[in-house]
Parts: sequence; C-alpha cells; structure tokens
Amino acid sequence: MKITIERAALLRSLAHVQSVVERRNTIPILANVLLEAKTGSVSLTATDMDLEIVDRTAAEIGQDGATTVSAHTFYDIVRKLPEGAQVRLESNSERSMLFIKCGRSQFTLQTLPAEDFPVMTGGELPTQFSLAATELKTLVDRTGFAISTEETRYYLNGIYLHAAEQGKVKFLRAAATDGHRLARVEMALPAGAESMPGVIVPRKTVLEVRKLIDASEAAVQVGLSETRIRFGLEDIVLTSKLIDGTFPDYERVIPTNNDKVLEVARHEFADAVDRVSTISTEKSRAVKLALADGVLTLSASSPDAGSATEEIEVKYNSGALEIGFNSRYLLDITKQIEGDYAQFAMSDAASPTVVQDAADKSALYVLMPMRV
Repeated sequence: MKITIERAALLRSLAHVQSVVERRNTIPILANVLLEAKTGSVSLTATDMDLEIVDRTAAEIGQDGATTVSAHTFYDIVRKLPEGAQVRLESNSERSMLFIKCGRSQFTLQTLPAEDFPVMTGGELPTQFSLAATELKTLVDRTGFAISTEETRYYLNGIYLHAAEQGKVKFLRAAATDGHRLARVEMALPAGAESMPGVIVPRKTVLEVRKLIDASEAAVQVGLSETRIRFGLEDIVLTSKLIDGTFPDYERVIPTNNDKVLEVARHEFADAVDRVSTISTEKSRAVKLALADGVLTLSASSPDAGSATEEIEVKYNSGALEIGFNSRYLLDITKQIEGDYAQFAMSDAASPTVVQDAADKSALYVLMPMRV
C-alpha cells in the first residue's frame, strides 16, 4: 500500500474515527484503525464492536492495499506534523510495518493484518429518513444532558428516539431521563420515519454523532432497524448497535395540571442560581426557590460555608410557594432554553415541575424537587 495525502485531510479523518477507540483494550486489533487504499481515496475505520465509524477521504494512491495501525499513536504523530505538509504512507505486510514520511520526519509503526479487523455486519435497515444537521443537533443537545450514567439501569443510558402522534399531527420525539429529570423534544416527523420502531441510541453513539455534525450543515441520512442505527454524513458513516431494552413510559411522569406558573428572564435566573449555589454543599447542590407575587428569592446554605440569598423580579401571582432543586440540574435545563424567558409550571414542593421555553414549546423538561 502506498498513499500520499495532505496532512489536514488525514488529520481530519483520524480525528473523526480515533475517538471511538478505547484507550484500554484487551483485544489488540481494536486499538487499531483500518486503512484501506483504493482508486483515489483512502478510508479509515475504527470500531469498539458496538460502534463503527468509516471516514473516506481523497488521496493519491500509488498502490492499493490495506493495513491496521495503532489509532492513538498514528493520530498523535499526524497531529504533530507541520501544517500544509504532504504525508506519505507505505505499508510492508511481510514485515508488519507502516512507514510514515513527511519532510525530514520518518516514523515506523507496527501493524496487524487487515483481515483480522472486525467488521460490523450491516444487515437490513428498513427505516430510512433524512434530517438536517441542525435538527439532529437540537435533538441531541436538548436531551443528551439528561441521559443516565447509572449502568444498572442500562435502558436509560441513551436517547429514546421514536415516532409519536398527537391529534392528527405526527412527531419525531427524543427523550432521555436519569430518574431525577426528564428531557423531551419533538419536531415534525420526517418522510420515511412513519413506521420506525422506538429505539434507544447509546450515550457513546450520541456523543460521537454530535462531534461529527458539529461543523456540518449537510443533511444526515438515518437508517435504522430494531437492533442497529446508521448515520451517513457526507463521506462519513457511523453504525451502532442499539440498547436492547425497554424505555419506560415517560409520558406518565409529565404532570398536566400544574397550575402555579412562574415566568423568569432566563439569563438573570441562571446567573442568580449560579451565584447562590456557590454556598450549597457539594453533595446536594441544593437551591431553594421562595415565590411570592412578582418576586423570586433564591437561597442556599451550608453548615461549613454559610448562606446566600438573591432576589429577582418575576412574573408570578399564584400564591406563596417554597420549592428546592439541584442547582446543576436547573442550570443544565436553562442552558438548553434559547428564548429570553423560561416558564416553570409547579404544583407543590413535592411534585415534579415542568420547565419550558416560554416562546417555544417543542422542548419540555421535567424536574424532580429536593427537600431543602
């Protein structure tokens, strides 16, 4: 195999694929990236057996071929090469070596046979639809923060993606919860997604997809079955297994009759929560909200640090109420609200609170209160 490629193009492809590779691997080949050179392009593939990313990029191919090399070492080398340089790659299968040449720099890396590299079986993906990159970013950003990290409840370790219907309007919905908070966002159902199964996309897959679409404006082609999902974006294809479990009926925990409505300037509220929570204990991060007509008083106290209070003007006229929340959860939610005002619908100090953007009801958040 002989390849000549621009350093920037190689680095971009390596950056996309190498983050899939786990730092510690009991199977040596899984620490490697697969390089395949064919007629005018080189494809790089990385996998952890649950998730696979393939990135194809243009290159000058002197000789077709394939090999595998340590993903992280290869990436670190290319990252440190000078900008604008041409990188020459040459593999010698008999000696199990990859030679990297760039200017006066030369590196030799150990390789493993390409035939040993595991390939994720494609299988049929009967549901196919397209999403704008901005729409996928919205789905991921507004729900991803609420994904549970508790491994015992593995079915909560991802985003639940499914088709829903309200009245005669059909939606594509994404939901995530960790038991303390719930995030749900919906958008018009794209053509082709009408009969999609409800699927749970794993946290790692969500994070990798988010990185790939960060700088893109292109449409993302989505294909899925009950066990796999595939995202196609320009020259990159990400394929992932889905979480084999049943996502809970989250609609049951969304209260519908919360009658105490608070409307507050989002930036002012977030800044006040951030300041006051400096005093709260690291473990609980509790902040108390005391509501009276037109006024919200935030307070926090700690046996070691002292206490803090801050008062802000709000739209509220539903009688006095005191309720406590985890300050980090409050800040996570307000960060996802893009409008100027956040709306809190409450019932009492012990019941779940619904939070929404006052100007955009497509995203909904449910937050469990704390005792303070």
